[in-house]
Amino acid sequence: MIDGALPATGHLHTYSTQGYLVLEFHGEIDVSAAIDMAPALDAHTAQPALAAIIDLSHVVFLDCSGLRLMCRARRRILEHSGELQLVCAHPMTLRILRVTGLFPSFDPVPSLKEALSKDDIEEAG
Repeated sequence: MIDGALPATGHLHTYSTQGYLVLEFHGEIDVSAAIDMAPALDAHTAQPALAAIIDLSHVVFLDCSGLRLMCRARRRILEHSGELQLVCAHPMTLRILRVTGLFPSFDPVPSLKEALSKDDIEEAG
């Protein structure tokens, strides 16, 4: 994977599981964190046909810079014929997604386990 070639950031951890690249955001995702995360996130989202999950389970605060970063990652993944799922259970972040009209675009699920099994649920339905 390309992790070794990317600058380290305390706000973004990545790993692969069950065919997905998990982009795990950590801490306070504000303008400073977004600037720190952008190069690594851009490198990961340039991969063709990427199946990715953005996991916000470890995020304590997300401002418009974090939201913009998520939208950029989503756009890049979809442009490269990939798919993206969002894990989010934080009430304030879910509220922000609803207020901005982004909730349907991200269609968040509350846990990584649910995101990993979402395809199985959709295929059965």
